[in-house]
Amino acid sequence: MNGPVVVDLAGPRLSAAERDRLRQPLVGMVILFSRNYESLGQLRELCDQIHALRDPPLLIAVDHEGGRVQRFRHGFTRLPAMAELGRCWERDVLEACRAACAAGFVLGAELRAVGVDLSFTPVLDLDWGRSAVIGDRALHADPRVVTLLAAGLAHGLAVSGMSNCGKHFPGHGWAGADSHLELPLDERPLERILDADAMPYGSLALVLDGVMPAHVVYPAVDAQPAGFSRRWIEDILRGRLGFSGAVFSDDLSMAGARAAGDVLQAAQAALAAGCDLVLVCNDPAAADQVLESLEWRPGAAHAGRMARLVPRGPAPGPQALHAEPRYRAALQALRALLPGPVAGAMVPD
Repeated sequence: MNGPVVVDLAGPRLSAAERDRLRQPLVGMVILFSRNYESLGQLRELCDQIHALRDPPLLIAVDHEGGRVQRFRHGFTRLPAMAELGRCWERDVLEACRAACAAGFVLGAELRAVGVDLSFTPVLDLDWGRSAVIGDRALHADPRVVTLLAAGLAHGLAVSGMSNCGKHFPGHGWAGADSHLELPLDERPLERILDADAMPYGSLALVLDGVMPAHVVYPAVDAQPAGFSRRWIEDILRGRLGFSGAVFSDDLSMAGARAAGDVLQAAQAALAAGCDLVLVCNDPAAADQVLESLEWRPGAAHAGRMARLVPRGPAPGPQALHAEPRYRAALQALRALLPGPVAGAMVPD
């Protein structure tokens, strides 16, 4: 059984030290960034090498939402920021749902074509106009619209064989601070958050395979950020809202995670709160510290939650995908429904 720690890589090729790190039993997943990408062929080779290191293979994830958060660009379709789907909704509801499904399929199919297993998407934060770090990553200000567009994205991902991960529970859109740099606060009462920001999580509880809590403190609910709060994860997300999939911590190297202590203390606190996987990014020494000292015993549900993240069915490579009628139809739909923002297509090396 793979462990709960998600680690990253320094560059486009595996070093000997990274191979050793990825073989450690506590590692459960690898997350890739822009620095790990040079070309489609290079990325495919890197993913194949990662998958070959373990049995069962380590899963490979990426933040690939579209807009300004799209780690791989050259050779991939330049997907629009998700706010474009919200603007499409204002013009035509059915066309927006169609565009969301097409976007999810293109996103998932292109990543799977090079061996990436999971994208941390969709963003379920509401566009309150208060958070610069969220901004146009949000689908819409109305939680009902976010729910329906996110359902379309999740359906498109599922058609490609990819699972999904909603973020940042219960909502990062109201808090103005950037949790990469500081610890944001959202002082609203619980019922107000549940009636708005957290509504998509309840509505999509059966659809979501993964959820990533926010490094945000909601002091009316708990003194700890949501990702370190058993009340948020176990009592509310799982108990009240009915979510049964995997919970990922956000990156424990972010400033917003320091409320729980150093990286090892934060990893231990996240797991104790109910997270299934903890991300330790951009700090190999911290990752090694966590892997050396973390205390973890898998709960009864861990294997089943991890299984939900595994891609389903075979995936065509870039050359075959480029010629696939369904893929080309999805691209055509995106360009027709979202004129301007969509650029390119998967171009084989």
